[in-house]
Amino acid sequence: MASSGDPPILAGAQNAWDMLSDEQSQKHITTGSGDLNNILGGGIHYKEVTEIGGVPGVGKTQLGIQLAINVQIPVEYGGLGGKAVYIDTEGSFMVERVYQIAEGCISDILEHFPHSHEKSSSGQKQLQPEHFLADIYYFRICSYTEQIAAINYLEKFLGEHKDVRIVIIDSVTFHFRQDFDDLALRTRVLSGLSLKLMKIAKAYNLAVVLLNQVTTKFTEGSFQLTLALGDSWSHSCTNRLILYWNGNERYAHLDKSPSLPVASAPYAVTGKGIRDAVSSNHKRVRVM
Repeated sequence: MASSGDPPILAGAQNAWDMLSDEQSQKHITTGSGDLNNILGGGIHYKEVTEIGGVPGVGKTQLGIQLAINVQIPVEYGGLGGKAVYIDTEGSFMVERVYQIAEGCISDILEHFPHSHEKSSSGQKQLQPEHFLADIYYFRICSYTEQIAAINYLEKFLGEHKDVRIVIIDSVTFHFRQDFDDLALRTRVLSGLSLKLMKIAKAYNLAVVLLNQVTTKFTEGSFQLTLALGDSWSHSCTNRLILYWNGNERYAHLDKSPSLPVASAPYAVTGKGIRDAVSSNHKRVRVM
């Protein structure tokens, strides 16, 4: 432990045992899929920035919405009882779908706790789709300047809404790919935003999830899929999860993590939201 006479940079020093204890006590937001949770070490982690990328239609927004719902599962039902911020840059957030996923979450809770919600009026109120929707703070962003302003505003907003436990940006690179011609400046701006988001995740004890698009890159004589804005951006994230198709099945590939092995798992997008794939066989498949 640092003494009072230590320089400021050492004043917050931790020993390795404290760091391990922090990691083991860290809370996770369930994805809705047990297989997906397993490769993520329990789910989406607090105090980390997780990038989720994939082709259109593979379920990125569905997973983002699922996380915004699941973070709200009440503590008495094994959840975290938090709220969500959803920053939508593409207009892909559909309230009707959010309502369906909230209903699916409530259905699963009642299946596991069939009588507990009857014990109190607060339990009955919490397990209503309207309650889940009311606890998602939604921001529609129409330009990269609005996105920069929204991220800069987050700290003030989170200071006033201390029960927010996840911030989702869907998608983080859309406006920067469309409207930003100066590549060097774009890289610097995005690096600054990513550092700010990492700081926010740690300071406010919440998860930051950045949904990202894929693009094509010409490498070694052929075109390959890669996450938008390339490696310079992805270095800024703690974890990277790539969603892709393997035949008719959706798979998630944990491509980057400071503490977990590279792994893949199947998942499904159902009427109720993200769930385990019916034909889950855990086979290793080559991605990208």
